[in-house]
Order: sequence, then structure tokens, then C-alpha cells
Amino acid sequence: MTSDRDAVPVAADSFRPLVFSVYVPTLARGIGMGAGAPVMTLTALDLGASTAVAGLAVALVGLGQVLGDIPAGQLVAKVGERTSIIGGTAVGIVGVLVCLLAPNIPMLCAGLLIIGLSNAVWGLARMTYLAEAIPLERRARVMSLFGGSMRLGFFIGPFLGAVAILGLGTRGGFVVELVAFVIAGVLMVRLPVPGTGTRGEVSAAPMSLVAVVRRHRRVLSTLGAGVLLLGVARASRDAILPLWADHIGMSAATASLIFGVGAALEVVFAYPAGHVMDRFGRGYIAVPALAILAIAYLAVPLTHSAQTLGVVAVVMGIGNGISNGLIMVLGADVAPAAIRAEFLAAWRLDHDAGAFAGPLLIGVLATAAPLAVSVLTIGAISALGAMVMGRYIPEHVPWPPPAAGPDLPSGHDSFEQPGLPHADLLQQKVTS
Repeated sequence: MTSDRDAVPVAADSFRPLVFSVYVPTLARGIGMGAGAPVMTLTALDLGASTAVAGLAVALVGLGQVLGDIPAGQLVAKVGERTSIIGGTAVGIVGVLVCLLAPNIPMLCAGLLIIGLSNAVWGLARMTYLAEAIPLERRARVMSLFGGSMRLGFFIGPFLGAVAILGLGTRGGFVVELVAFVIAGVLMVRLPVPGTGTRGEVSAAPMSLVAVVRRHRRVLSTLGAGVLLLGVARASRDAILPLWADHIGMSAATASLIFGVGAALEVVFAYPAGHVMDRFGRGYIAVPALAILAIAYLAVPLTHSAQTLGVVAVVMGIGNGISNGLIMVLGADVAPAAIRAEFLAAWRLDHDAGAFAGPLLIGVLATAAPLAVSVLTIGAISALGAMVMGRYIPEHVPWPPPAAGPDLPSGHDSFEQPGLPHADLLQQKVTS
């Protein structure tokens, strides 16, 4: 019987083999999550929750994702990427069903937490799969397009959810999410097996998250800190734009339109950003992305109309769009091959913790100070993230490496010196 690690890597010369095995399932899952997101709060309110409790219920998805990152690395390392993706999808289907049928707030909260756990396993497995299956010279384009597919799903999902709500009531969005997750799961069965065989040469047993953090603490506390700050910057937009729109007296419809324009730009800029990263280096996208977000956040308090806030939303959309796939690309670059899944679990934990902390920080600050203080704080965090990324991203050698000929064989990772794992090379840079 063939396991997830017995087959050869998938290294196609075009994106066509990835369309139905990677991009379409990702689009389907994104549609489901986009359709379900707006009705989480509405369902909680329908069940009698207060505004504060409804907001806390929605935050459970992020909490579930953070908690799920902890065991996900060992799970993916043990059973393989394809099995984990399918299993994560099945868990997500269970979570959506619980939300759809929940008779009370505790059951709804349980369903949302399960969806978050599913996101963690599914996200890590897909990230590990692409890191193993895609050759370095195409890594950023493939992963950025992957992120763009998810973003396109987020953009389409609310519209399909709105149609379902008209016919089925508030929980119609969950119905769309359920169908989308089932479609994604069926398509994932077609996923090619990437297995590399590297684990058996180094370590047969999955490494615990604590052991990974201890071994690679310098990478995770330097470049990983930049990833955490990027998580804060990206996730905060979803809270800041609606809150500021309400603050300046905009209607919900206008605010949604502005938000949608920004979301559309995220899809448009995904692939060009991947091309830049493959050709020139990751820093040429990571630093500008955070700098653009910082400028946009710092400009929010200066907006007083739909037009000015719309301009800021467009700028945020560009910053968020060019960072699509960046976390996956950087993680794949620095992950040691022998413990790739376990390392990427710690890597995703950095980002997901930031994504969870960002909106939470905004809420805490907003209760004690004017909303502008929250916005400016996120702007400062984004600027700090740009500086951290600029300091710690590994140097990139353009592909193919010029004048490297005999000294750098074809297929050798341009982030890796002969005999040195990515993380060790990065640590050398950090201490230099």
C-alpha cells in the first residue's frame, strides 16, 4: 500500500496539474469560509447572545486555529499531507454541521471551535504539501496563487451566502459553507502524493512542538517575530475598517462596498507578487507589504468620508494582496526538510497567534481609549514588522543562480549553503 511519503515529488512545469488538485479545492474552501463568516455573529445574536458574547463566539474560530497548530505538526508528519487535508476537511464538515444545527450558544461555540481546529490541520497540511511538491524556482508564484485562490473564495462566498440566506434564513450561509467543504474534500482525494523520503533518513518519529521551538528558537523569535507582526497587521484590517466606517457614520452597505473593493485587489495582486518574490527575493514583497499596511493604518484617522476611507481601503487591499502566500513561502524556505511539518506548525503558530491577537488588541484598546489609538497602534506594529522582516529575511539568489554553475547543482535550494539546513543558515545571518 502506498503511503503519503512513498511517491515522487510533484514538479510539473506548468500550473495546469495543480488546478483541480490544489487551486479549485482551495477556492471552494475559501467560498465556504467566506459564506460562513458573516452569519457566525448573526446566528449567535439570533440565539440570544449579547453583542459582546457574539463577538467572543466568532473569536473562537481563531482560538481553535491557534490551539490546532500545536498538535497539527505531529499529525501531518505521522499520517502525511493528503490524509491530513482530507481529515481536516472532514472535521470542518462536522464543525459546520454543529453550527447549522446548534440549538443554543454553547453548541454554536463548540462548532466554531471545531472549524478553527479544522483550519489549523488543513492549513498546515496544504502548506507542507506545497513546500514538498513545488520546486524552489516556482515556489512563490504557486503559493501566492494559492493564497489568491483562497482570497477569491472569501470574496465570492458572502455573495453566495446572501442568496442562501434569502431562501433559507440566517443559517443559509452555513449551508453554503457545508456544500463548499464537501466539494473541497472530494477534490482533495485527487491530490497527488508528494512524499520526499527525507524523514526516514533523519528521524522516524515526529518531533514535538516544544522540541522544535527549542531547537529553532532563534529563527522563530527573529524572522518568526516578523511573521507574528504580519499576522497582526493583516487580521486587524477586518476589524478596523468596519469600526472606523461606523465611527464616521457610514452606512453598512457603503462600508461593505468599500471592504469588497479592497478584497478584490487582494486577488489581483497575488500572482504578480509571487513573480517578484521568485525573481528578486522575498524581501522585495515582505517589507513593502508591511510598510504599505502601516501607512494605510496611520492614514485611517485622517479619513472623514466614504471617499477618503475608500482610498485607504484600496491601499490596504494592495498591501494585503501582495502578501498573499508570503507566510507559506518564507516557511517553506527556512523549514528543515527532515522535520518540515513539525517546523511549519510552529511557524503557523507564530502567524496565527498574531492574527488572533490583532483584533483582540483592538477591542481591548477601544474600551479604554479612542478608536484612533487602536488604529495608530496597529500602524506602529505594522511598521515594526517591516523593519523586522527587512532585518531577518534570508538573502535570495535569483533563479537560476548566476555564475554558480558547477558549485550549485540544479535543484539546490538558493537559501541553503552546501551542508547547512535553512534554519542554520538563517541563524548565521541573525548572529552576523
